[in-house]
Amino acid sequence: MELDEFLCRMYPLFSKRFLRRQVRDGNILVDGGRANPSQRVRCDEVVSLDVDEEDAEPFVPPGPELDLSVLYEDAHVVVVDKPTALAVEPDRWDETRASLVGALHALAGTTEGGPGRFRPRLVHRLDKGTSGAVLVAKTIEAERDLRAAFDAGTVRKQYLALVEGEYPLEEGEEGLIELSIAPDRRRSGTMVVAESGKSACTLVRVDQRFRGYTLLACEPRTGRTHQIRVHLAATGFPLAVDALYGRRKSLALSEIKAGYRPKPGRAESPLIDRLTLHARSLEFDSLSEPGRRVTVEAQLPRDFARVLKQLSKVRAPRSRRT
Repeated sequence: MELDEFLCRMYPLFSKRFLRRQVRDGNILVDGGRANPSQRVRCDEVVSLDVDEEDAEPFVPPGPELDLSVLYEDAHVVVVDKPTALAVEPDRWDETRASLVGALHALAGTTEGGPGRFRPRLVHRLDKGTSGAVLVAKTIEAERDLRAAFDAGTVRKQYLALVEGEYPLEEGEEGLIELSIAPDRRRSGTMVVAESGKSACTLVRVDQRFRGYTLLACEPRTGRTHQIRVHLAATGFPLAVDALYGRRKSLALSEIKAGYRPKPGRAESPLIDRLTLHARSLEFDSLSEPGRRVTVEAQLPRDFARVLKQLSKVRAPRSRRT
């Protein structure tokens, strides 16, 4: 990836023009040396920045036409409920496309040349097809504290993942998936389990059972790209809908209900056509009241809840003999 594109993805709240100028001025280095904005960055290279945020030109992307649901807010942070099919970061190839960053700017009242209530700072991300809770810093001090908390493992995230197959855990039992993850050199933008990769750990337990499917509660103990999706697929239980690591782009009622046929002349609509992954909850130390833990939950969206309702009807688990 070219350096300026990498920087835009890492710092979506800075304009591309500003970042390119910082590179040319020598304020952004690669492995300690000066670079060009178009220089390609490779694995294991170190990119360092010495940038004064006060001089930055903010990039204010368009916000989507929606009322972003705020799950929690105080003077330092805000937790929002990311809708499905909404990318977290702006599309650098098409800046007119809506994104969560744009919605956050709209929430904060940020405009070109106007500061707004706060300047949103992302401290973690969700895939475009994943719904649920996203934690956002409102100040640079909060951003530093939250990044340190993520590094220390004191921020707990729990996801609900609907997977193919009946996961081999007893009720109340927890399982630990420890498999290193690295970029897949054969498929750009994807990850793969590899001994040479970075260590990754995911805690899983059964939340609900169905015939042929399992709803899992997953807690990533590390923050690797696509970690939950890669770990579940590698252990033989891919997400029920996952075009990259699973076998479906969508899930229809006819696939789970025996003998179901759509009405003649009508194409069947899918029950869900995005990742069956939802960021259900976040737990972190309050920056406003030291010593207090904050727990925030995001309700299941309609499409995910609809799938679970149908599975409960037509794929109820078999009764177990005692």
